[in-house]
Amino acid sequence: MTSPASIDTPQAAAFRRTISNPLKLRAFMLSSLPMAYLAGLRIRSITPEQATVTVPFKYLTKNPFKSIYFACLSMAAEMASGVLAMMHIQGQGRVSMLVVGLEAEFTKKAVGLIAFTSPDGGAIGQAIAESRASGEGRTVVCTSTGRDEAGDTVAIFRITWSFRAKV
Repeated sequence: MTSPASIDTPQAAAFRRTISNPLKLRAFMLSSLPMAYLAGLRIRSITPEQATVTVPFKYLTKNPFKSIYFACLSMAAEMASGVLAMMHIQGQGRVSMLVVGLEAEFTKKAVGLIAFTSPDGGAIGQAIAESRASGEGRTVVCTSTGRDEAGDTVAIFRITWSFRAKV
């Protein structure tokens, strides 16, 4: 049986098409997420199950140690799971979403282009469906793993999202 989380709704597909358009994504980020726009975050891929967001090493994202500032890494990690949540909310009525927790591990100096991937679309979709059915809030801990261009893990973020359907 197919879970509600794995169903690709027309609204979710339309959302993916919109944010996959570089011009529309930049316009959205400039109006709603200006720091992500300035930092150069880009959505590289998105499916109902996972999303990948990149952050480059450049003047606006650097720290004094010649690597990417941890706050810029956090933005990319949060956006990887957040864009999945936004996609799953499409067509579900009013659903509030909020980051309620953050934990991070840094394992290697972050230089070059770092790609954060969150594979938690299924868990997010399930939490939203449960919140709609029960009217109560649900939380999901999403993992976003950042890898450099060589494929080495530079950071792992665990972002706790809270979802609550407005009935």
